[in-house]
Amino acid sequence: MGYITTYTGKHFDPMEPDIESLDIKDIAHALSLTCRGNGHVKQFFSVGQHCVSCAKEAAARGYSKRVVLGCLLHDASEAYMSDVPRPFKEVLCEYQRLEDELIKMICVRYLGSTLTEEENQLVHEVDDDLLYYDMIELLGVSQDGPEPKIYSTLDYSLRPFEEIEKEYINLYETWKIK
Repeated sequence: MGYITTYTGKHFDPMEPDIESLDIKDIAHALSLTCRGNGHVKQFFSVGQHCVSCAKEAAARGYSKRVVLGCLLHDASEAYMSDVPRPFKEVLCEYQRLEDELIKMICVRYLGSTLTEEENQLVHEVDDDLLYYDMIELLGVSQDGPEPKIYSTLDYSLRPFEEIEKEYINLYETWKIK
C-alpha cells in the first residue's frame, strides 16, 4: 500500500503528495493526537497544542496573517509523515527533503504561496522561543541563554484532543487568507 488513509477518509501518499488531498481537518485532528517530543514529556502535550500556541504568539507579536498561519501550519507535515525528533531528523536527508516539499505544498494550499525567507525566519523564531519554554515545562530541563520574551499566555494544561482540534480549526478560519 503506497498511501495512508486519513481521518476524513482520503488516501494520501506522502512520497507523492497531491495538494488536493490535503485537508485542514485531517491536519488538526492528527496533530491534536500527536504527542510533542516523541512522547518523552511529563504529561501529554500535543503537536497541535504547540502549533496553536505558536500561532497565538505570532498574533500577539503583531505578525502578518501569513506568519500567524505559517506558525499554525509549521508542523502540519507531521499529520502525514509523523514526527521525528530534531537530532535524528538532522541525519535523515531524504525525510528532510520530503518534509520540506510537503510543507511547501501545504503553504501553497493554505497561504497561496510558500513563505518568504523573512516570514519563514519569523515562524522559526516563534517555534524556537516556545521550544525554550516547552523544554522547561514539559521536560523539566533548564535552558541556556537568555529567556525569550513571550507576548501571549502559554498553556501547558492537559486538554482534550477534541478541544485542541476545534481551536486549531477556529484559528485557521480566523486567520485564513481569503
